[in-house]
Amino acid sequence: MPTYTPPTDEMQFLLHDVLDIGNAGIPGYDELDRDFTAAVLDEAGRIAAEVLAPLNATGDAEGCTLDNGAVRTPAGFREAYGQIAAGGWIGLDADPAYGGQGMPYLLNTAVGEMFVSANMAMNMYWGLTHGAMSAIHVHGSEAQKALYLPKMIEGIWSGTMNLTEPHCGTDLGLIRTRAEPQPDGTYRITGTKIWISAGEHDLTENIVHLVLAKIPGGPEGTKGISLFIVPKFLPDADGNPGPRNALECVGLEHKMGIHANATCVMSYEGATGFLVGEEHKGMRAMFTMMNEARLGVGLQGYAQGVVAYQNALAWARERLQGRALGAPANPDGPADPIMVHPDVRRNLMHQKSLVEGARAFTFWGAQLIDRAHRGHDDRAEALISLLTPVIKGFLTDKGFETTVLAQQTLGGTGFTRAAGLEQFVRDARITMIYEGTNGIQSLDLVGRKLPQDGGRAMRDFFEIVKGFIRENEGDAELKSGFLDPLKTASKDLQAATMYFVEQGMKNPADALAGSYDFMHLFGHVCLGLMWARIARAARAGLAAGTGDAAFLTARIATGRYYMARQLPATGLHLARITSGAETVMALDPDAF
Repeated sequence: MPTYTPPTDEMQFLLHDVLDIGNAGIPGYDELDRDFTAAVLDEAGRIAAEVLAPLNATGDAEGCTLDNGAVRTPAGFREAYGQIAAGGWIGLDADPAYGGQGMPYLLNTAVGEMFVSANMAMNMYWGLTHGAMSAIHVHGSEAQKALYLPKMIEGIWSGTMNLTEPHCGTDLGLIRTRAEPQPDGTYRITGTKIWISAGEHDLTENIVHLVLAKIPGGPEGTKGISLFIVPKFLPDADGNPGPRNALECVGLEHKMGIHANATCVMSYEGATGFLVGEEHKGMRAMFTMMNEARLGVGLQGYAQGVVAYQNALAWARERLQGRALGAPANPDGPADPIMVHPDVRRNLMHQKSLVEGARAFTFWGAQLIDRAHRGHDDRAEALISLLTPVIKGFLTDKGFETTVLAQQTLGGTGFTRAAGLEQFVRDARITMIYEGTNGIQSLDLVGRKLPQDGGRAMRDFFEIVKGFIRENEGDAELKSGFLDPLKTASKDLQAATMYFVEQGMKNPADALAGSYDFMHLFGHVCLGLMWARIARAARAGLAAGTGDAAFLTARIATGRYYMARQLPATGLHLARITSGAETVMALDPDAF
């Protein structure tokens, strides 16, 4: 049975030594001293390890069941959800005006990683609620916010997002769900939505569905989409669940992973809906949910890698096979632990450097969100908008890669269900697909995010990298091991960007054919920047004699591995990008 150990020490190091949140100048961060964040993270870690993690394998084995429109979640889920709700974790960063605790998004991100590593399928129930809450908070009326947000924050009600339909996923302009206006100002919602995570369950007394639909007579395509609140039970005058709405879960998907989360086919047959925001402006509200969800999915990807790596490491320390080169590491035993073998060490270093770099990247992204929203910083908003498809696409690709490498560490045992590693592989796989496949993320990055405002956000990113290198180039050790590789990788990213600028107008296919490689090239540079920042903080701690010397030394060694063994992949991605679209598009469709 897999185990999970909350990485609170690593999180504390990132928050206070790498991101230096105490001097970030972001409103609300002045409350985040070391003792406070330690208290929050330690308690969240305890819940993750003691409450959520023990239900991960059993929930996967049992799954959800559907009976006459009602979904039953696995044994123990209701009780665990109750502890999450009672502890205020659902509203950790929510608006205090509606019962939230008002903590920064960064702290919520750190807590979220531990909950996802412990039990991804369960975390999705309140994770989706968080996205629905954000959409209502930004786009809903005062009456809607007052009615729905307190109960959702408290965990009495949950939320979903209903976008996809049987005939369309990415191209939402094709949706057929219709919303017919009624004399009382409500709408009658009719249509079918598929792949609705947490669309029906037994954890809360009401489920608040946010549904995309088209009002008859509106514009064609996405310009005619509106967003509606469609609750499972219609609230009465006192805000309590009243009559059952005309909606139902008519099927559960049988999936490769996340078995314990109900993925529903939802049928709306003239259900009562309430318009959120303006008519035909649903896409704007939807992107509030989607952008948050994409960051959350990037976190899911690497968080599954974290727990998979932990278990691979434990196995490598205990499994005896073969002998070390030279003197035996375990002379009194029949063999040495497989940790002594260079290829196993390579595998583990690959995993470690990915998940720790990914955590730093995600935390930095969360800090940018806080700077944008709390500090009303438009440049931070533009930068995190640019980085969002990279966080989602690159980190889920690499998170899945990490789970496979962790499974490989166990050899044949990793392929068995009893070891538990195969569940992490299966659960991580969906992160590369939902909330926009990673191919779509790369197209969004190159086709929409990169050229926005004349490429200002991209220029800002390059200046951050250049500024960091200039500030620290006097440190010879940091320069040789971190700054020089980062400079080389950054030049590859600049060359790829210029290729798109020069070729994009001439032949857009050249840019689109290289978009996936560009997303990965960009992701590697981001992790390279993170490892350089981690190394600087670790070296400062060693020089000052503060912190755990072994911990800090390990950060530097892991970073050196990434810079030497993974960051050079930027050259490969650049070569692919500059080869253009000719070889990609050479075959006629019938020739495949």
